Amino acid sequence: MRTDLAASYGEERLPRYTSYPTAPHFSPAVGADAYARWLSELPAGASASLYLHVPFCREMCWYCGCHTQIVRRDGLIAAYQRTLRSEISGVADPIGRRIKVEHIHFGGGTPTIMAPEAFAELMAAMRQAFFVLPSAEIAVEIDPRTLTSEMVEAMRLSGVNRASLGVQSFDPVVQRAINRVQSFEQTASVVDMLQRAGIRGINFDLIYGLPHQTIASCLDTVRRSLELAPARFSVFGYAHVPDFKKHQRMINEEHLPDGLARHDQACAIANALKEAGYVQIGLDHFARPDDAMAVAFEQGALRRNFQGYTTDQSEVLLGFGASAIGHLPQGYVQNAVQIGAYAQRIADGRLATAKGYGLTDDDRLRADIIERIMCEFGADLGDICARHGAKPEAMLQSASRLKPLISDGVVRLDGDRLAVASDSRFLVRSVAAAFDAHLDPGKQLHSRAV
Repeated sequence: MRTDLAASYGEERLPRYTSYPTAPHFSPAVGADAYARWLSELPAGASASLYLHVPFCREMCWYCGCHTQIVRRDGLIAAYQRTLRSEISGVADPIGRRIKVEHIHFGGGTPTIMAPEAFAELMAAMRQAFFVLPSAEIAVEIDPRTLTSEMVEAMRLSGVNRASLGVQSFDPVVQRAINRVQSFEQTASVVDMLQRAGIRGINFDLIYGLPHQTIASCLDTVRRSLELAPARFSVFGYAHVPDFKKHQRMINEEHLPDGLARHDQACAIANALKEAGYVQIGLDHFARPDDAMAVAFEQGALRRNFQGYTTDQSEVLLGFGASAIGHLPQGYVQNAVQIGAYAQRIADGRLATAKGYGLTDDDRLRADIIERIMCEFGADLGDICARHGAKPEAMLQSASRLKPLISDGVVRLDGDRLAVASDSRFLVRSVAAAFDAHLDPGKQLHSRAV
């Protein structure tokens, strides 16, 4: 444990690098016309992944950093589902064929807030517009407090085979402080329902750095979670950005742990999960050794996208819904964030793209380096640069932020091979940031490095 490094680097505000360049650099210069053109240019053999954003919840969790809103009327949700179906058709048209789909991910918000029949209709619309492979992974994010048996049955019939359950913490003191009271019994009941329906790919999301959280409470949450034996864990540090997420002002900052305490909590959770037999994957994921993600990690095939670490090998990600982001070989596109603006664009017969980013050759090179660092805690700069027609010496010279990391023993360089020291892997985002040509350290747009 390098507490000296946690103190030195932990307060930096850095991206999680689920894309490069990151979303703050997207611009209205890339709009619906560019997206339609990029879709029409997709090569014949391309495959895609689909992401559907459902920006509704029944109540607000005060730690939340997602684009979502509280809704009481189901009519708004039904109208949004109809808009999603129209967008699916509108995106499929420029492609001109039923492109193969290997992954589908429903995110939120709370995707299971939809009526079961609406969820089934949405899945049917995707299968009609795209060629969803029989082996496709279909994943849904779930709030265990609101899931019904009827929705579980709709998920089963629709081919869902992975579910991500928001747990965060089982400590009732922490739960009250973040406005998310969720008992262990509720969570266990949902796990049982999903498994009985044949949905056995179950992930748990945990968070450290929450108000009133301690190492003891983190470890108790891990212990109780292990009783339910999920296949994967995602363990995130709470990002406190009340200037951007106004509801986070409900959290008393005096009750938040400092950088060193966050570091200790993260280490305690990681050690407990590894002792239980889970493989640590990248910065914040853990999986059983026989899970597909652990296998991909061991084989050097792990990828990273807007859902975090993934086994998805597709170069095309099509995003649907308000604020959803897509990734194509040419660049990134993001839909209008506000639900009304998004729905109006679709109602007008347009794509919902509000901004995006066209990739340069330098962006693609740096994106490859950053992804390998984030996925493998290292990168063969010689190999990556050769594939992009670049020289590793020039890349290293441009990475001025790398020098102190090398001096502090965070990074080792062996020729053109870069490796993050095993006791410094919690600073992998700091290492990735050394290759970020767009990073503005003066802007507080991101979460703390630790």
